Amino acid sequence: MEETYLPITNWAEDDRPREKLMLKGKTALSDAELIAILLGSGSRNESAVALSQRILASVENNLNVLGKQTIESLMKFKGIGEAKAITIVAAMELARRRRAEETLVLKTISSSKHIFMIMQPLVGELLHEEFWLLCLNNANKMTYKTQLSKGGMTGTVVDIRMLFKVAFEQNAVRIVLVHNHPSGNLSPSTADIELTEKINMATKYLDLQLFDHVIVGEKDYYSFADDLKL
Repeated sequence: MEETYLPITNWAEDDRPREKLMLKGKTALSDAELIAILLGSGSRNESAVALSQRILASVENNLNVLGKQTIESLMKFKGIGEAKAITIVAAMELARRRRAEETLVLKTISSSKHIFMIMQPLVGELLHEEFWLLCLNNANKMTYKTQLSKGGMTGTVVDIRMLFKVAFEQNAVRIVLVHNHPSGNLSPSTADIELTEKINMATKYLDLQLFDHVIVGEKDYYSFADDLKL
């Protein structure tokens, strides 16, 4: 028996995403219903909720994977134009930034896990490499963090002179190096090891301490300090 398409406007009021959010609160909505609110409308033959369910199914209902989709990839879905694709991408980016800001309450760094918790929301899901510097004071509180370079999928170039310039400008006592591996392979490359050794040696002459160099992945990390390579 062929299903008959029923527009959202013909649904029971408490089944409509917007009305459901107003009546029952945001936690009562499914991921598809929340995305449907972003879309605003579906197409002639498909509701916004059904379209959202189809998009989620394509990423195995994983919001982290959805957050990696590009405007172009989303526009491949029938019913998704540029405006709707941009809305989804913008919402996913806001969610990522919220996660990043929530980690700022963790000010004192005492382990590689703390570093991972701070940096994973920023670089853990990127499709390109970024290299970041974290500056710590004498109490191991993070006083500053900044992106030093941005590269491609397989690497990025770091200006060591700029790294130390920033560290001194921020009156850092200790520094933390962080970069991500989009491939998911967290083992340090030869270039990673050589760079870490070079910076570690330089800190000994500059009255600084290299606290750690952490390679961040989507779900895990590698620490030079934990691996006793510092």
